[in-house]
Order: sequence, then C-alpha cells, then structure tokens
Amino acid sequence: MAGEGGAPLYERIKAELRAAIGRGEYEPGSPFVTQRELCERYGVSTTTAVKALNDLVAEGLLIRRQGRGTFVAEPAARQIRSTSGNSIACIVHGLNAAHVSNVVSGVESVCAELGYRMYLSDTARQDVAASPQREAQALREALDSGVAGIVLYPVEGHHNTDLLTEVQRHEIPIVLVDRYRPELPTDAVIVDNFSIGYQLTQHLVAAGHERILTLWSETDVTSVRDRLTGHVQALRDSGLTVRPEFTSLRPYQQLPQEQRLAMLKPVLEGDEPPTAVLCANGYVVAAAAKDLVALGKDVPTDIALAGMDDAGPFDLLPLTTVSAHLPSHELGVESMRLLSGRIDGTSASLPPRQITLSTSIHTHDSGSGYLRAVSSESA
Repeated sequence: MAGEGGAPLYERIKAELRAAIGRGEYEPGSPFVTQRELCERYGVSTTTAVKALNDLVAEGLLIRRQGRGTFVAEPAARQIRSTSGNSIACIVHGLNAAHVSNVVSGVESVCAELGYRMYLSDTARQDVAASPQREAQALREALDSGVAGIVLYPVEGHHNTDLLTEVQRHEIPIVLVDRYRPELPTDAVIVDNFSIGYQLTQHLVAAGHERILTLWSETDVTSVRDRLTGHVQALRDSGLTVRPEFTSLRPYQQLPQEQRLAMLKPVLEGDEPPTAVLCANGYVVAAAAKDLVALGKDVPTDIALAGMDDAGPFDLLPLTTVSAHLPSHELGVESMRLLSGRIDGTSASLPPRQITLSTSIHTHDSGSGYLRAVSSESA
C-alpha cells in the first residue's frame, strides 16, 4: 500500500511518529503507541503497523521491554543504537569445533535472510582458563556497541552473571545456545540432553552392557548434568546398580594422558570392570580409545565405546557402538529466529522460552564401516 507521493504507507506513518518523538510529544521511557492503536489511527493492517514500529526500534528511537511492550528510548540510548543498526553479536567458544561452527552457520543463515549484521566472537583459545574473561570482554563490547541482541554459547560454569544481568537491564535480548543458566531467566535453545543419556544407555544395556563407565570433558554445564541424569535414570529403569565410581562427574579429556591412565587403570582392573564407556563427546571418544589401547584393551572387542554427541575430531560412528547426532545447524537457526522475534517485537511480550530440539541416535550397524582400536599386545 502506497501513501502520498507513492511512498509506502508505513514510511509515512514512521515519519510522523519519528517527528512526534523529536518534538517531545512522547516522554523518554514512557510507553509508546501500540500496534493496535496504530492500526486504528491510520486504518492500516497489523503488518504495516509492525513494520513501522520495527524500523523505529532498529533506528534506536524505541526499545522493546520483554513482557511489557514498546517504550520511547532515552536520548543517550538512541544515539548508541542508531549507529549499530540491525546488528547482533554471536559469542561462542571453540569455533574450531565442527559442532560450534555449524551453530554459527545456522545463526548466520538467518541473519542473511532477515538482514542482520552479525559480529562474531570466539572466547575459547588455547588458554582455556582465560575463556570467561574473553566472554566478559565480548559481552562488554556488544553492550557498548548497542547491538540489537546477543546469541551466546556460554563458557562452562556460572561466570559473568552480573554482566549478563546488566545486558538485560539495557533491554538487549539474549538467547543462550546448547546450555542454559538456571539462575538467569533468559531464552535458550538446547537439545534434549536427558534423552541422549537415557537412550544411549538403553542401547548399551540392550546390547548386554550392565557396567557402563562415563567419561566427561566439561562438567559444570546443564547439558552434561542433564545427560548424566538421563543415564542414571536409564540404569534404574533397567534394574541396574548405579555405581558412583562409574558415574562420577569429573573432567577427563582435558587431563594429560598420564593422569587419564591413572584414572582408568584401577577401574579396569577392578573385580567388576566396565564393559562399555559412555563418552561425553567425540574428543572424549578419541582420548578414551587412545588410553584403552595404551592399557592393553581392544575397542570394541574388550570394551565398547558410545558417544553422547558428535562434537569431535572425526566421525564417531565407525569407532562407537552407538552415538548421538546433534542438530548443530538447527540450534543456530532456532536461536537466531527466537532472538529476531524478541528484537522485532513479535515475541517481546512473552516470558523467557526454552526451545528443546530432538536428536538422532546412530548405531554401529547403521554405519558404512567400522574401526577397531587394537593394543600392541593383541596386534
């Protein structure tokens, strides 16, 4: 629909509203005209009203407050946001991993579709201990740049809570990916990690494995804890004993091999050693296969491996009895769509959402081939 002079009607509405804000007809911080009021005032469709309001939000004249509506921006906020346009920050850790890069690819694809500029930050480098500080720096830069929203793949632990709260106070929506923060009410897109732990354990039990050792990488994240909960529940539902020495949640993959071997050896030499190892991800699968061979075990003849996700240095399936496949690209797509809804106002009034995506389970039999890891003693 065109307005006077052939310009789109929403442009005329937007110009009138912009001028009214400039004249001070709306107090900074006060509620602004609603979509419904615009439709009634100008006799236009909801689509036209939403587009006019969205453009004013993108220009920094208006802000969305989750659960409350649209408000007139303070003059200082207008200046910051007007320089950033429709830009979002995507903050991840471990971009060199295929899983993370596929998440970023999903975010990027929706940005390209909807016209957002994406600023990418990788908070994980070789110095793992400094990663929370790099996350804080990336969050601060996003805040100072006045981005319209943030997609965050958080580091392990409960870091930067105060800074994330500050971002929320500035009415900048945040969507967490892969894991959530129970103490921080914000949107999150995750996979069904409980189901991963449960289903993989069921497969192993059905294959005759009653003593299953779990090995981890990160430990202080909800994704890992949910997987462990699913594993333990599957053991109980199968009538099996939950052995603390097998289900202990402690780091493994990031340790030097000497320490990893020291962890494994007494367990493998016990009276009732595990017949299967449930690994947190592909990196743990690789480390476990190497260590088991060093301790004289053949994989999978002596001990079977299973992978809780396919984030790792290679395709897991040839080396594992069963593994889970993460919808990495879809995680990024859904995260950015959720963030876009918060930015453009279509879901600004809704409470925080947690979207849970399903995963697929792949068995050894479904692969095109398989690998064995054989110790030198049996080669």
